[in-house]
Amino acid sequence: MNFEDFLKYVPKFTEVALPASDAHYKMAPLERIRNFDITGIESKNTKTAAVMMLFYPKNGMTHLVLIVRNSYKGVHSAQIAFPGGKYESSDTNFENTALRETHEEIGIHPKSVEIIMPLTHLYIPPSNFMVYPFLGICREEIIFIPDSNEVANIIELPLSEFLSDEIIVNTTMSTSYAKNIIIPAFKINEHIVWGATAMMLSELKEVLKNVL
Repeated sequence: MNFEDFLKYVPKFTEVALPASDAHYKMAPLERIRNFDITGIESKNTKTAAVMMLFYPKNGMTHLVLIVRNSYKGVHSAQIAFPGGKYESSDTNFENTALRETHEEIGIHPKSVEIIMPLTHLYIPPSNFMVYPFLGICREEIIFIPDSNEVANIIELPLSEFLSDEIIVNTTMSTSYAKNIIIPAFKINEHIVWGATAMMLSELKEVLKNVL
């Protein structure tokens, strides 16, 4: 979709009722749904983080940015994610976390980003994080400056490809809580996007399809 046309729909995004867990569960592994109990999260001493779902123009067309995380000793090593990260005490709110981390990870200054709305926060059991996603737009083309310590690669996903149902697949994977299970995922180029990022993408996709 042409970015100028996309901008015409942006004011309508906030009018859409968020599908929340209904959308999340469409892309959640069955074993995770079976074992996930949202009650008692307050007692788990969760960590908090925020991520940015950022749309921007590239050659006049609307794109969404994702990152490939570097390999490291952790449950999210080498995974596909939104730019974002852990809430810091210096952050005034979760919006500030998402903006700061986006700047640190891929070089986009907070003043270049217009936050449109929050989406539904999501608890990630393996890492004990509650993640707060925000939908934002950058009205100008972006020159990414990835932080080599955190970002292995940047994925620029055309909106038209994201909205296609052909990128939704089932694949077999081993996770931190089960071996060789079939999970729903997004296949984006050569990348398989699953887990929390896929669940958040699912809600974002439903919001967009209700408007565009």
